[in-house]
Amino acid sequence: MTQPALIRRVRGRRPRLLDLFCCQGGAAKGYADAGFDIVGVDTRPQPRYPFRFVQADAIEFVYEHGGGFDFIHASPPCQHDSECQRIQGRTHPDLIAPTRTALETTGRPWVIENVPETAAAGLLRPDYLLCGTQFGLNVRRHRVFETSWGGGGDLVPPCWHRKDLLAFEHKGERAYADAMGCTWMTNLEARKAVPPAYTQWIAAQFLTLEGRTAA
Repeated sequence: MTQPALIRRVRGRRPRLLDLFCCQGGAAKGYADAGFDIVGVDTRPQPRYPFRFVQADAIEFVYEHGGGFDFIHASPPCQHDSECQRIQGRTHPDLIAPTRTALETTGRPWVIENVPETAAAGLLRPDYLLCGTQFGLNVRRHRVFETSWGGGGDLVPPCWHRKDLLAFEHKGERAYADAMGCTWMTNLEARKAVPPAYTQWIAAQFLTLEGRTAA
C-alpha cells in the first residue's frame, strides 16, 4: 500500500482532483460537492461532463500529469469482470492492474472504483462496498472502492433492498438517472455512472482520516 503525500493547502485554492475514465461525471460530481476542483479524462468525447474535460488515454495521462494533482479517482471500464459480459461471451482487457501501477507512481492519494465482481476475482481490494440504499437513493447499485489509505473511517448502514427499488435494467427514460442523482445524464449514460453520493462520502472519509479539509 502506498503512503500518499499530504495535500499542501494553499489559502484560497481548492484541492485538484483528477477523474480518470470519467464518462459523464457521476463520480466527479460527488467530489465537487465535497470541495474539489475537477479535471476529467476519457478516451471518448463526454459532451455532458460538467467540469473541465481532457480527451486522452487515462493511463498515459496519469503517468504524465498525475503527480500535479492532489487526489486521483479512477473508474476503469468494468466489462472485464462484468457478469453480463461473461454471460454474453464477450472478452475485454483488464485495466485495473495497469491503472493501479500508474497511480502508485504518482505518490498522490488515490481511489479505484469498480463492480463487486472485481473484488470477488481478487483484482480489487474492497476497502469500501457501497450501495444506493445506504444513502437513501431509490437504486440497488453496488460498487467497490480500493483506496491508497486502505479503508477505515465511518460506517454506513447495511443495504436495504426494498421491492420498489430501481435496478440497473430499469427502462424508464429519466427515472434511473434521476434516482442516482445524475440528473444531467440520459438513462443509458447513468448505467455507467457512479452515484455522486458515493464519491462525496469517499472524499469525506479521506479528508476526515487525514485531518484535512477541502473547504
